[in-house]
Amino acid sequence: MKKIITYIASAMLVFANTACSDFLDKEYDMSMSEEQVFNNKDNTRGFLANIYTNLPDGFSGYTNGQFLGASRDCMTDNAISFWSVHYYHGVLTDSYSAVNHPLLGFWSNNMVGIRKANQFMKNARPNVVGNAEKEGDDNRLYDRNMAEAKLLRAIFHFDVVSWFGDAPIIGEDENGTPIVFDLSNTGAMNMERTKAADALKWIADQCDEAKAVLPFRYSNETENWGRVNGAAAYALKAKALLYRASKLHNPSGNAQYWQEAAQAAKDFIAVNNRQSNPYRLYSTGNTQNDYYECFVTNPVYNDEFILSRSTWITWDIDLFLAPCGFSGTVNSTGRVNPTQNLVDCYETINGLPIDKDPSYNPQRPYENRDPRLSQTILHHGALWGDRDQEEERLVDVSYPDGKDYQELHGGTLTGYYTKKFLNNISYKNPTRPTHAWPIFRFGEVLLNAAEAVNEAEGPAQAYQYINELRGRVGMPAYSGMSKEELRERIRNERRIELCFEDQRFFDERRWMLFEGRTQTSEKSLPLYQQYYNLYGVTVTNADNPSYSYDPAQMHQTRAFNAPKNYFFPLPDDEVKRAPNLKQNPGWELSASEDDSSADTGATEE
Repeated sequence: MKKIITYIASAMLVFANTACSDFLDKEYDMSMSEEQVFNNKDNTRGFLANIYTNLPDGFSGYTNGQFLGASRDCMTDNAISFWSVHYYHGVLTDSYSAVNHPLLGFWSNNMVGIRKANQFMKNARPNVVGNAEKEGDDNRLYDRNMAEAKLLRAIFHFDVVSWFGDAPIIGEDENGTPIVFDLSNTGAMNMERTKAADALKWIADQCDEAKAVLPFRYSNETENWGRVNGAAAYALKAKALLYRASKLHNPSGNAQYWQEAAQAAKDFIAVNNRQSNPYRLYSTGNTQNDYYECFVTNPVYNDEFILSRSTWITWDIDLFLAPCGFSGTVNSTGRVNPTQNLVDCYETINGLPIDKDPSYNPQRPYENRDPRLSQTILHHGALWGDRDQEEERLVDVSYPDGKDYQELHGGTLTGYYTKKFLNNISYKNPTRPTHAWPIFRFGEVLLNAAEAVNEAEGPAQAYQYINELRGRVGMPAYSGMSKEELRERIRNERRIELCFEDQRFFDERRWMLFEGRTQTSEKSLPLYQQYYNLYGVTVTNADNPSYSYDPAQMHQTRAFNAPKNYFFPLPDDEVKRAPNLKQNPGWELSASEDDSSADTGATEE
């Protein structure tokens, strides 16, 4: 009997048309047998393309506006979702169990991706794909495709470690054959998980194997945009080793881990600098707009994006981000509300924290600040709307009757809305802009280098990386700091530079920011140094505004229980089928929970 391909592919965003390379746009018939797939070059190519659908995508939640239509930063101190039934609130309050946690699709999505990658590596044939020496990107095509699959598999493993900690390594068996579990065998996955630090090292080693084969950057990116390349392998290695060196996975402070992380980041930069067309920060010289423009410019033409999930052509993301008072043919709902905690992270234009600069005026809070503030967050008095359609006006979040304060289906709980990833479309005559989720971008590589090099070698060697980012927006360069002082500034820089990119959730945890803190003990600290208590601004008198800074209107405090909340639980049914996986600490079920048949709800892909 012919073996049929029976895996479940990740759902594509239902609201969007995909637009990337022809290769990744190729549709694939999943009902074909393995013989039909791997005896045919086009079908083999389609199978490889389908593996890419499992890549992480921070926009996937917007397909489910009722429960997930907001940034995942709403699970952190960066933002609160206006919509009360969004699942992210339950993470803030630690109100889920391993039986009813609705956000465990990361496990199944990555396991499916790993299985598909291994199927490809086990069954793809050089005589079908071709492996001839050629000029250009298709040189030794079979070898390159195998390296692609290996790197994709490493990315999926990294995502598992990020969300779930210790991870099963599903690589090759003792004969060097990629492991493809029989889906009909419910106990096939009954294996012990590898410690997170060791898994991250395995991922880094996989990157070494992949980058030895893959071109650092494809010469024909029109055709190959969206494929993993050597640069993605270098970037993943640096990130995996950075996570491994961090306190959560390196409690003893092993200095060698930091040295390896620093070297990996420097290796990316060194190889990149030798390219005729290197990755670089998006910059036109306009410090007041380049950062914003980086995230709304078509990423196919953006040299800062190293790897993106794909491109989505949709207005849904814009409607979920824009202030609630903009309406017409389509209506915005503005459900991602940045916190005052995040807003206060942005330094003054003098390069100082707001509580360290006497020029900062809390009644004129948005003047003379890091230009990224106004390019990331819409606040009271910010200019927004399509000028050509006569929709441009000042944002009004004044309480209680401001145009953008609150409506039935949208509004702000903090006095702010999110501008990052938000296109300034017309609501009378809307267009569908191009969006792309950055899995790796050059700005993050610089931050990874700054953090690791500061820990391994000290500030003098680390300044160059963080100052390159600050230079894009015209902020003063850092100098003259101790390692500890620069560590805090790097963490702050990382928070504002990478906000709303699914980074803060993991950074909070790998740095173990919650340790030694309580909701009460931190209240004497500046808002940007508080992690348990969440704040917003109340604006009264729209024309001559007065600002007061108070707890947010919803979820004024967060719950964090250690060690439980450092990771998500494994899906309970997976642990029951494969008990050797073991549940994450703190998520073990009580007898009553174990006997229950609670509805697990929707899961996020």
